[in-house]
Amino acid sequence: MMNTIKSFLQDDSGATAIEYGLIAALVSVAAIAALTSMGNSLRDVFGLVSNELSDAADTATSTP
Repeated sequence: MMNTIKSFLQDDSGATAIEYGLIAALVSVAAIAALTSMGNSLRDVFGLVSNELSDAADTATSTP
């Protein structure tokens, strides 16, 4: 019984899992912050690409 308690107290695998979880949360927060700050410029770029593709599709369908 005493050996079981000692091994339980010395087991630190749960601490490692918590550390990985905290790192993943930090990376997620950083990614969200970066994408939020770039949101308007990304929207503008994708809007421009969408318009260009739409114009190209219109030109391709109207040309005999």
